[in-house]
Amino acid sequence: MDTNHVGDPGPDTVEAYNRWLRHAGMPADLLEELRQIGSDSREVEDRFYKHLEFGTGGMRGVIGAGTNRINVYTVRRAAHGIARYLDKKGETAKSKGVAIAYDSRKYSDVFALQVAAILAHSGNRVYLFQHLAPTPLLSFAIRHLQASAGIVITASHNPSEYNGIKVYNEEGGQITEQDAADIYAEIQRTGDPLLLPEEDPAASDRADAIATIGKEITEAYAQRVEQLLCQRPLIKAEGDSLSIVYTPLHGTGIQVIPDLLRRVGFSRVHLVPQQAKPDSEFPTVKAPNPEERDVFALALSLASEKQADLVMATDPDADRLGVLVKTKHGYEMLNGNQLGALLLHYLLEQSSSKGRPLQNGLVLKTIVTSDLGGKIAESYGVTTENTLTGFKYIGEKIQECQTTGSHTFVFGYEESYGYLAGDFVRDKDAVQIAVLVAEMVLVHRRRGKNLFEVLEEIYATYGYFREELLSLTIEGRAGRQEMEESIARLRENPVKQVAGYGVHAVEDYERRERTVIGTGETQPLSLPRSNVIKIIMQDGSWIAVRPSGTEPKMKVYFSAYSPSSMAEADAKMAAFQAAVPDLIGRSR
Repeated sequence: MDTNHVGDPGPDTVEAYNRWLRHAGMPADLLEELRQIGSDSREVEDRFYKHLEFGTGGMRGVIGAGTNRINVYTVRRAAHGIARYLDKKGETAKSKGVAIAYDSRKYSDVFALQVAAILAHSGNRVYLFQHLAPTPLLSFAIRHLQASAGIVITASHNPSEYNGIKVYNEEGGQITEQDAADIYAEIQRTGDPLLLPEEDPAASDRADAIATIGKEITEAYAQRVEQLLCQRPLIKAEGDSLSIVYTPLHGTGIQVIPDLLRRVGFSRVHLVPQQAKPDSEFPTVKAPNPEERDVFALALSLASEKQADLVMATDPDADRLGVLVKTKHGYEMLNGNQLGALLLHYLLEQSSSKGRPLQNGLVLKTIVTSDLGGKIAESYGVTTENTLTGFKYIGEKIQECQTTGSHTFVFGYEESYGYLAGDFVRDKDAVQIAVLVAEMVLVHRRRGKNLFEVLEEIYATYGYFREELLSLTIEGRAGRQEMEESIARLRENPVKQVAGYGVHAVEDYERRERTVIGTGETQPLSLPRSNVIKIIMQDGSWIAVRPSGTEPKMKVYFSAYSPSSMAEADAKMAAFQAAVPDLIGRSR
């Protein structure tokens, strides 16, 4: 091997590589990969210096050979760990079953079958989707079938080389810290993944325990979505006047969204033909992420041809939704904070206009989501609560409200294009939201306004908010160490000003402590621990820094506020972004 690289693999790493290389049952494609990287010590180290970790976001990684990659062995290892975890839940939980779904990514169907077979062999009842399905349908199916857990094979909006596993609890929400820690502990006890048995889903004892999820779940889900609509008579009368372009970006949204839009009355739905068919390579985009405008290139071409009023895209597992609307300036894209504020304002306005005020209502958003939603909710007498980053925390809070009866859930959202209006799902749901967005556009168009004109009215009423996200890719073991050192510096040396703007307080979610800079006074934070530092300015603007738990990225969130103009908010934003190198010790 080449030994001239910094970070050459140690003996354990080399030994692991050689064991995989010599393993008699190694599939031909993985064996060829192993042979190709034999002279690249840096690549060997990255693939074998650790096992893929399992956290609250499940397990996600690049597809390929190695313990730090997603492949049949690492998936098998995770499945055996999950089976051991379910064993401890008892026979009642195992008999209630586990629902399993998968998206259009490479090997998703293969991994799903292997997970289903392992869980069935361990005595669990298994419900396996017959075809690829959106993640929100998996969440719904868990609740509808009263299953004890759920699993989806997906890597969300990551590039085509990624895949992963996400685990859901019996409420239909993503597992949180304790369950993830318990599962990871069981995964670590499973031993060498090369020695775990391959299970055959067609074996008689497994086949009898695996039931197929078919159209009945989609139908039950569609009925619940229809109940969310505020203006069904208007859609029935005028829905066919709204021209919609939709792209699933080669993912699972094609299974549900077009039919559901047409079902409720939006008959003019135009699919982007080049992106309508599921394809694990996602050949028309760099990454199938509806947060990025470039994935809309083909959709915009079709929108121009069809004179569409609305353009929508979903990621491969259809939990994130991106939206562009037709304005006098062309097609403009809404970011996650903007669309969330518009949806919240619309739902509260519709409820109020129908004489159904929500004194007991609750809006849920994450700590890195714009504060505009809170101001809108307050004006309607509705409470807003922040959660940690990740929709799992919103799902957990919804369940808490339902259990205690303390509040009625109204809406939940996060800046990363995830939204939820109907709590029959407990994760972000681009399917139900696509239908609500179409209704919202129709209602506002009838008033002679597009969504950006409505947004400007909201800003004029509540103040001007400008948000941005900077994601710094920092890969490998050295990258992880660099991120940890960067946030540690912020933690140990709280900043007093950023770009000339005075800091009011610093919130450290790892220490669960808020420090007021001027006085040094500290206050406890009630949210669970998380490696996030949030710097709050005197005027309410803020910057939040956190290492991603599922990707090799340092994420920096910015929110600039002005009570009087967007130009002032933009100027603050530019200043905050220019201060990043000094703030975290790294340039773009």
